[in-house]
Amino acid sequence: MRIKEDGKMKFYDRIQELETLTKNWQQSAEHSMMTTLIGRRRVGKTSLLLKSVENKPFLYLYVSKDNEQILCRKFQEQASSTLGIQIYGQTTSFGQLFEELMMYGKEHHYTLIIDEFQNFLSINKAIPSVLQDIWDRLKDTTHVNLILCGSIYSMMKKIFENSDEPLYGRRDSNMRLLPFTTNTLKEILRDHNPNYQPDDLLCLYMLTGGVAKYVTLLMDAKANTKQKMLKYAFATDSPFLTEGTELMLSEFGKDYGTYFSILQLIASGMTTQSEIDSVIGKNTGAYLGNLYEDYSFISKNVPLLSKPGTRNIKWQIDDCFLRFWFRFVYPYQGLIESNQSQLLHQYAADNYQQFTGKTLENYFHAHAMQTGRFTKIGNWWNRSGENEIDMVALNEFDKSCVIAEIKRNPKRISLTDLQNKVNALPAEFHSYQIVLKALSLEDL
Repeated sequence: MRIKEDGKMKFYDRIQELETLTKNWQQSAEHSMMTTLIGRRRVGKTSLLLKSVENKPFLYLYVSKDNEQILCRKFQEQASSTLGIQIYGQTTSFGQLFEELMMYGKEHHYTLIIDEFQNFLSINKAIPSVLQDIWDRLKDTTHVNLILCGSIYSMMKKIFENSDEPLYGRRDSNMRLLPFTTNTLKEILRDHNPNYQPDDLLCLYMLTGGVAKYVTLLMDAKANTKQKMLKYAFATDSPFLTEGTELMLSEFGKDYGTYFSILQLIASGMTTQSEIDSVIGKNTGAYLGNLYEDYSFISKNVPLLSKPGTRNIKWQIDDCFLRFWFRFVYPYQGLIESNQSQLLHQYAADNYQQFTGKTLENYFHAHAMQTGRFTKIGNWWNRSGENEIDMVALNEFDKSCVIAEIKRNPKRISLTDLQNKVNALPAEFHSYQIVLKALSLEDL
């Protein structure tokens, strides 16, 4: 991702992803390669792909939700101006255009990027079948580095992972782009605010979770302290106020009401199905299953080393921005529509410390996993919901274990109390060498 720093554009992170894309480019010199790149909106997919093709021949096509003929006309013009491909006559179907682009690859090695590929399903559902036929016929005799990029997880998963779909089993490489790591967030904030405080970093993580576009918006606006970030997020014209709706509706369409309500409840701290059911007034198991399996918006949190099939489940929103948005923005649409977002700003500031207790826990979980030292990271609690431990990080190979109490204020942490919780852990933990830790804002 590129962010302005000292007036210049700096590209952060993505070393492994660029290495993979370079490897795929090199392999496509022998025969065509199909790569899929999936990642949530705003995570930096396009920036990554454009960085990977610097100084290489490429054609970038963005699939907007236009009529197929209009879309093909635009693509035909782009192919002509970018690569000099002359397609005579008016191309009216994407299949015809794609075959021409593949045929160009018989004599030319180049990258073809098709962004927001899943939008083809709303334009012409037959396009994946047509592409499968052309790809199967021409991939071995051409040199096209084909990258199909998408941001709607459920649709991309259906296209490429459903065994009944025509493009199932066709991709050679599958990439999922995740938000920036905690270390990269530190680097970015340090570049823009060398004297940042721990709460500045935590607020940046709370609002963005490392999603590239959100980080860029804040840094470009010079919102590099906690106070400035919150002020920007709740400004009357802030994109943060509308982003959640746009992101959610792109996945759910019109069938969003119950999903929004469930996510709002989880963000407010109701994390068990029984709590959610009692408020919604019906069994929400199917909705939770869809949010988890099809949309990947929530995850199951079970006590670490629980037996398979345990019902001791707590649901959580992993995406930091969505957790923030469903807690502080979505429930108060009336304030936003009546231009009173300053009241919302004050409400979020008043509840910031309490809300970011869980955010701090999520930060340390993510940071620990990103060190590469652990195979599993999670929480532990007993069936009655007591004896809760904030972080359990396991290395199942060397049988080491770090157990941590996490609080904003280090003075509120008692390692004696934590040891008592450890003493109550089940037998599955007895084979691990356990180290206790106290983690607070000071450790960011």
